[in-house]
Amino acid sequence: MGVMDGKRGIVFGIANDRSYAWYISRQLASQGATLLFTHLPGEKMERRCRQAIEELGIKDPWLVSCDVSKDEDLDAVFNKIAADFGKIDFIVHSVAFADRAFLELGKFHTTTRAAWNQALDISAYSLLAMGQRAVKVMPEGGSIISMTYFGGEKVIPGYNIMGVAKAALEHTTRYLAYELGEKKIRVNTISGGPLRTLAAMAVGGIQEMFDHQARKSSLKRNIEGEEVGNTAVYLLSDMSTGVTGETIHVDAGFSIVGL
Repeated sequence: MGVMDGKRGIVFGIANDRSYAWYISRQLASQGATLLFTHLPGEKMERRCRQAIEELGIKDPWLVSCDVSKDEDLDAVFNKIAADFGKIDFIVHSVAFADRAFLELGKFHTTTRAAWNQALDISAYSLLAMGQRAVKVMPEGGSIISMTYFGGEKVIPGYNIMGVAKAALEHTTRYLAYELGEKKIRVNTISGGPLRTLAAMAVGGIQEMFDHQARKSSLKRNIEGEEVGNTAVYLLSDMSTGVTGETIHVDAGFSIVGL
């Protein structure tokens, strides 16, 4: 028996078998959850996503295309969920994007308006957009989680505009948690330590981040994807029914260290 037995939810953001979303999905599936998925538009992205899902041991998945910057795509996803299943119990938001040209050391001050708007739209507003639509498919309540990083709290050189977007994501989490609470929908975010994902490798100075994390964190190491996945299971299951609006750090204790 798993703690997610009988629960169904959707995962936004699987890019490959090294992404946070993949590790979260693996832990959820191991605890009995039924998973639905989206992929970025295009045959190449669908093929990559299907391959990652197959690595989870899931055959013939419920998988639809979705560009989270388009309301019509999000409407189509949630309408299909309602039509196919009536309701779901959880949502995993593991989506972020920023123009790589501005994810370099010393480049934050050069960020253009277009790059700023794109990063905050895809990385932060998309959570609000999902929360709006969650009400329709969570009539009995549910749980929503997203992924953030310490760069949303402190300056991490090279993280730049993505840090601003993560700060917006974290406060969006709190406002959504406050307003959706009366509908029994909980909203939390996980602040994970650096992981070798596709998104992370686009950040300038990423190897220095890994090395610094291992030296300075309380546990003197980097994290493993499974550790984030386990925390996701906790937040999406009935083990955390009293927890909402929180940013939970899974970073080997890096965020508590001042020097």
